[in-house]
Amino acid sequence: MMDIKEFKINIGAEVIEDLQARLTLTRFPDKETPSDWSQGIPLAYMKEIRDYWLNEYDWSARQALLNQWPGFITNIQGLDIHFLHIRSKHENARPLVMTHGWPGSIIEFQKVIGPLTDPEAHGGNAQDAFHLVIPSLPGYGFSGQPTKPGWNIEKISSAWNELMLRLDYNQYFAQGGDWGSMVTTVIGVQNLGNCQAIHVNMPVVGPDPDTMNDMTDAEKSAMAAMQFYQQHDSGYSKQQSTRPQTVAYGLADSPVGQAAWIIEKYYQWMDCDGHPENILSKDELLDNVMMYWLNNASGSSARLYWESFGSTSSEPVNLPTGCSIYPKEIFRTSRRWAEKRFTQLIHFNIMDKGGHFAAFEQPTRFVEEVRDCFRKLR
Repeated sequence: MMDIKEFKINIGAEVIEDLQARLTLTRFPDKETPSDWSQGIPLAYMKEIRDYWLNEYDWSARQALLNQWPGFITNIQGLDIHFLHIRSKHENARPLVMTHGWPGSIIEFQKVIGPLTDPEAHGGNAQDAFHLVIPSLPGYGFSGQPTKPGWNIEKISSAWNELMLRLDYNQYFAQGGDWGSMVTTVIGVQNLGNCQAIHVNMPVVGPDPDTMNDMTDAEKSAMAAMQFYQQHDSGYSKQQSTRPQTVAYGLADSPVGQAAWIIEKYYQWMDCDGHPENILSKDELLDNVMMYWLNNASGSSARLYWESFGSTSSEPVNLPTGCSIYPKEIFRTSRRWAEKRFTQLIHFNIMDKGGHFAAFEQPTRFVEEVRDCFRKLR
């Protein structure tokens, strides 16, 4: 087996002291003019986040929480890849690689690790068990930061297949949302013979031109959401897909800037009834921000947009596929649109609650969706 090293998160005191010094010296902008989030994350809330981060957030406790799961580093195609690997106590559990996106991290899966690996303790049965592999995307979290162009979605997808084989999983399932959805879908497109089925919670499927004159209400809503994204919500992606290095200077220098860049998207993309803390705690929001801040990953994470945004594969997927559609997802699809790309659509469910960060927002329902999808392949 290729070299796989155990890895525990161990952030030095000097890193936290530097963070606290920067938080103390934050220079805030002036207040937004409207009384809502339409210009971005409000000044009052960012001051609240800064104060909590500086005075109450306990990184040592949060680090211990993250280190409860086995972590590893291995080099694939010249880059160090960090991943969690949680084997179920059930030897017949099925291997599942789960991939996050931007502005997420491995943090967003922490609530579903227990139910997926130990289903009997969480309302399932032994046949529902999975061995989980949860990698950090290249340039994200504790994975290495590419130094040359080329780490696009297609390369990541092949790297994930290599990772699963390195762990002696010759057959496996794959799951993802956001960029993780695209990685997972391309694993299906590449169809190298090892992945047996996929599940995605943001299926990337264009509207079927043949339906434009006969759209359902759900399809019309999806088109309206796509238009809103393009007009009001996609500035971050335009910047990161064209000039990721430029925006990185501000984000690398200011923890409040980095937090605002990320948390505003949690507000916009979660099904949170107007405030992110209706779904996630400040600790959970900041845990995710720390995956970017601690590793100075603002630029390296943004470069995935430069590598892949607008140029990802739209080829058909011939593996068995499941799709879960959450109401506050950025891009939504209908069954008939999905069937155009996923030729073996074995699971399609429209959820009544939840958004872009499905495993983080609605972990119980997310687990049910994953179980229901892959049960069909027993």
